[in-house]
Amino acid sequence: MIDDDRSELLGLAFARARMATVVAQCLAWCRSPRSSHVVITANASHLCMMRRDEALREATQAGDLSVADGMSVVWALRALGRPVPERVAGVDLMTALLAAGATEGLRVYFLGARREVVDELVARCRRRYPGLVVAGYHDGYFAAEAHRPIAEAIRACAPHMLFVGMPSPFKEIWVQRYRETLDVPVIIGVGGSFDVIAGYIQRAPRPVQRLGLEWAWRLMMEPRKLWKRYLSTNTEFLWLVGRELVARRLAGVSATIHSD
Repeated sequence: MIDDDRSELLGLAFARARMATVVAQCLAWCRSPRSSHVVITANASHLCMMRRDEALREATQAGDLSVADGMSVVWALRALGRPVPERVAGVDLMTALLAAGATEGLRVYFLGARREVVDELVARCRRRYPGLVVAGYHDGYFAAEAHRPIAEAIRACAPHMLFVGMPSPFKEIWVQRYRETLDVPVIIGVGGSFDVIAGYIQRAPRPVQRLGLEWAWRLMMEPRKLWKRYLSTNTEFLWLVGRELVARRLAGVSATIHSD
């Protein structure tokens, strides 16, 4: 299982664990007495938003396990001398858990995306993972007054895993607000993963992923939607990491001087 060793970056402590270890931890929670555990998949954009959104920061830091969903985060941790072994992307983690859940007959619930997307996601999961039990699903478009009823409906379905395919900061804040009501052993926010697994968005080829250029692929797929966000986020993230790196090195120089 995952130990307490963590790598901190911009206010969030990341688990130093590979995908297989994260999956094993999630399955262990599913087999244990029911208690909600939240897995945070954080990328550069998420870390930048945390600086400006106190509710998001509190919800994110309240998670039970945080993984680096983005090569920029992996590289930043390495540069700061706090490396994690690999990227654990939300869509890959979701896919691995669906496959593992199928072998154990686990129950899952999908919350998020457009109705046609989640419908197709469920259809594909039933074909690909026949041992998996789809306990229920709901699209991501619902009014504020439906928040608690939906959480209670999910609890009534008694899933082992809840995948929330909605944007930040909504999904993290909503999950933290209702985690006790949900009473789901493993809750994971997976952003746009529903669209990818359902076949509505084409994921970058493996070589592009390994080079850490998946963001560029997505930008090419949806330039009008993403160019401003990526420009501002990437610039801010580089500045924040650079500032932390300089501060760390200055602290090291100061410690050396005082020790002499």
